[in-house]
Amino acid sequence: MSIEKKSLKAKPVSKVKFSLSGDQYTSASSILLVGDFNNWQIGETPLKKAKTGVWSVTIDLENGKEYQFRYLIDGTNWENDSEADKFVPSGLGSENSVIAL
Repeated sequence: MSIEKKSLKAKPVSKVKFSLSGDQYTSASSILLVGDFNNWQIGETPLKKAKTGVWSVTIDLENGKEYQFRYLIDGTNWENDSEADKFVPSGLGSENSVIAL
């Protein structure tokens, strides 16, 4: 898991790349990024699998905010990102990952 943040000089946003790699993801058929930046809409932000086996997606997020998110793997398994800036209670008995820009 990795999160790369790249602030843009011309705009008050950052390009944020979310990546997942490793044996536990090689057999996955779909991985979705779901969070408050897409109103927790499943299917809005799918990760794409590269030939190297790494799943990733890059999105623009407004600077100066925090965003909660999780990954949905194969439509059934919710996971947090170990590289998140922090974790907060989801209100559903689990935690959400948080990225701060």
